[in-house]
Amino acid sequence: MTYQEKKSIVSLISAILIFGFYGLYMYPQYPEGGLESPEAFRFWGSFVLILTVVSIVAHIVISIIFNIIYRMTTREKEPKFADELDKLIDMKAFRNSFFVFVIGFLLAMGSLIIYQPLHVMFIVLILSGFVSDVTGSATKLYHYRKGV
Repeated sequence: MTYQEKKSIVSLISAILIFGFYGLYMYPQYPEGGLESPEAFRFWGSFVLILTVVSIVAHIVISIIFNIIYRMTTREKEPKFADELDKLIDMKAFRNSFFVFVIGFLLAMGSLIIYQPLHVMFIVLILSGFVSDVTGSATKLYHYRKGV
């Protein structure tokens, strides 16, 4: 298995674990007030902002730890360059990830058009961000395994 495949697997697993643990941590903190209460909006706003920061920091830390472990176990350094194949795979993964997020964003806005409660919009938006992250990592793994 190549470095890129291992990195894609680690990225995929870490995205799932970060979102899962954060969701389990935040679920009990949902306010008891009504669905349209100011506390509920504050909860969803903080959920999105904190998830973004936690996700970025956790991905950086996991990437550093992965590179340290990879270097210790294989005695190889991380590749310093990206060839055309790497760039093409990154572009395809970004395209798929972006497509999934845009579809999720449109569904979130569509939920407002059909008079769904605002928390539905937040849930759809958060889930589309998560699925987008997983889609990008899975696309990279698929293309490194099967080719372009």
